[in-house]
Amino acid sequence: MHLQPILTPGVDALAWAAPHQSSVRIALLSAGVLFMTGLLTGLWKYLAIAKSPQARAPYYVDIAHRASLLYAFAALLMAAMAVLSPWSVCVTWLATTGPILFFFAAVFTYLIHGWLNDTRNQLAKPHRLGRFTLPGWLLHGFMGVLAVVEILGAGVLVAGLFQRLL
Repeated sequence: MHLQPILTPGVDALAWAAPHQSSVRIALLSAGVLFMTGLLTGLWKYLAIAKSPQARAPYYVDIAHRASLLYAFAALLMAAMAVLSPWSVCVTWLATTGPILFFFAAVFTYLIHGWLNDTRNQLAKPHRLGRFTLPGWLLHGFMGVLAVVEILGAGVLVAGLFQRLL
């Protein structure tokens, strides 16, 4: 009697990504969600333009649309770099998921501003969120952490590419 291996849908499809399957899976799923967010915000943008006497969508609907599409492809790059990463599973996972978490956080912020149509520049004083005013330290602190995590995570993966490919 010959036993056939049991294939688990989805998991075995990423066997080529070992040992960084979890990082690659997160990045690929994130790319899909961000891409769909880009497409759906594109529809939202179009419908808003069609209804507007000035033929304009709320400013942050446009930003959410463009950012989602760009971040979708950035997540694909993260997946490709994670596959080739020479670093440990933990370092690769952190370097991949950290930036992706902030990709989503940024898009979520843009979606909120788009829905509320409360600003054309979230960094302009006073820092508005609907009818609320946010303290500057909160917004700038978030932006600082976002920049550090995205640049550091991508930098770790790019350094891994150079180590692996040169």
